Amino acid sequence: MTTATSQSSEGSPASGAASTGTEPAGAPATSYEAHFRVWRGDTDGGGLEDFRVEVHEGEVVLDIIHRLQATQAPDLAVRWNCKAGKCGSCSAEINGRPRLMCMTRMSVFDRAQTITVTPMRAFPVVRDLVTDVGFNYTKAREVPAFVPPEGVAPGEYRMQQEDVDRSQEFRKCIECFLCQDTCHVVRDHEENKAAFAGPRFLMRVAELDMHPLDAAEDAGLDRKRTAQEEHGLGYCNITKCCTEVCPEGIRITDNALIPLKERAVDRKYDPLVWLGSKIRRRGR
Repeated sequence: MTTATSQSSEGSPASGAASTGTEPAGAPATSYEAHFRVWRGDTDGGGLEDFRVEVHEGEVVLDIIHRLQATQAPDLAVRWNCKAGKCGSCSAEINGRPRLMCMTRMSVFDRAQTITVTPMRAFPVVRDLVTDVGFNYTKAREVPAFVPPEGVAPGEYRMQQEDVDRSQEFRKCIECFLCQDTCHVVRDHEENKAAFAGPRFLMRVAELDMHPLDAAEDAGLDRKRTAQEEHGLGYCNITKCCTEVCPEGIRITDNALIPLKERAVDRKYDPLVWLGSKIRRRGR
């Protein structure tokens, strides 16, 4: 059984590799002892606690958190579900980078490295590694849903593959909210949350605006205008940090946010596009 210890030096190495006794001479040990620092606390505050914990070959950070629960910190709170990178539940910050704990292999870290696990910084802490992500569900409800085309029954929709290629990528989103967490517009500026939907939901607006069958404009809904005026598209300064942390590899900035910005600008400032939208509105 491992024991919790306190360590003053963040970068101090583990006290030595624990061999399983089955490795060939000269081979790296398949298990070792790691130094973990895990944030513990609640809405009233908290801090980092130090642990020495055993790590086995092939394990991910979530395995280690579970081992800490089983052996040293049974009351450690963590949100998780599938452990397969598909539910988006186990989002946290590992050594300062937003990641899924279940998709972060221990092998990416040096064995002597201290692994620091903290809750997502952009959202209020509930307890330990669990955060209140309700902000995201509020923003989701603010995005108008798909508007079905008139005269076409559900199940009879027909689209060409080339018409959906661009937006199909966005459907890979697992709503881990890592992109929302890393976006400095809300991460560093709490006051922007009311006006800014964040990259995940601006991507949703882009997905619907690119949908070949979305009849929003026929119903009088201008998604480009609402993206700019109601969802804070202009706050995004395309630093691509959301793309960098996406576990599904979605090119959020290049394929969703920049094209949506271009469409919004065309709608507002291109005289031909502006005239066409006026004519369409008068024809309804």
